[in-house]
Amino acid sequence: MKILTFRNTNGQNTVAQLTSTGNVQPLAYPDGRPVNDLQALIESNLSLALLKFDGPELTFDSIKLLAPIPQPKRNIFCVGKNYINHAHEFTKSGFDAGQTAKDAIPTDPIVFSKTPETVIAHKDKIWEAEGVSDALDYEAELAVIIGKGGRGISKENALDHVWGYTIINDMTARDWQKRHKQWHLGKSFDTFGPMGPVIVTADDIDASNLNLKCWINGELRQNTNTRDLIFDIPTLIETISAGITLIPGDIIATGTPEGVGIGFNPPRFLKRGDVVAIEIEGIGLLENEIGL
Repeated sequence: MKILTFRNTNGQNTVAQLTSTGNVQPLAYPDGRPVNDLQALIESNLSLALLKFDGPELTFDSIKLLAPIPQPKRNIFCVGKNYINHAHEFTKSGFDAGQTAKDAIPTDPIVFSKTPETVIAHKDKIWEAEGVSDALDYEAELAVIIGKGGRGISKENALDHVWGYTIINDMTARDWQKRHKQWHLGKSFDTFGPMGPVIVTADDIDASNLNLKCWINGELRQNTNTRDLIFDIPTLIETISAGITLIPGDIIATGTPEGVGIGFNPPRFLKRGDVVAIEIEGIGLLENEIGL
């Protein structure tokens, strides 16, 4: 099932299903109340089979699409250097502060966070950060949405805690990332977390084997499959939850493959007017332009 959030003509958020024909079907709880908060729906642990349709279908082009979870409850958990070739290109770039070639491949997941205020929707514009950064970069990633929370979750049980999957662009100000010798500030600029267009529920997709591609202005830059992750999704969930209680609605961005801007010599950073398009098999296309 593909789930999205949009703003209706009354200015209210509305949760809907994307149908097989590409239309948008608003949803209601069993008692008839409209579903207007995907975070609350996830927290309710309600079977989606019990939801009702709330009015007629709408065309996708007629709605104001929002990110599936427009304002995440907590920081997004992000994973660094989780594809081998990207780990090498990042270290070689000189932007991986303090790291050498022997440190390129992590022995344990590298986890950092970006703030909820980074999140924007498909087709929203990304801030160009003029006067603040001149090293904007893209990172196409599969994101995991936690459904059932917990601490000390084992790899064997980890997928039972997943509600669904979406796409995220882990936008980065590389100069800030390098200068501050950690990743939070350079990852957390406003609008630096485009997400969507939908969440696909876990029962409808095999996230361990999905093709992932990213184009910049129509040029294919990133092209991989999630089976190439160094640390798979169960490992990431086990690692994060070992000491942090995961809660419903938590988002884990699983890492980006090779082909980011700093992987080129010289680096190919984003500029105003550039369009980043990310496609993950079974989920859809997330597209955003630089230029807010």
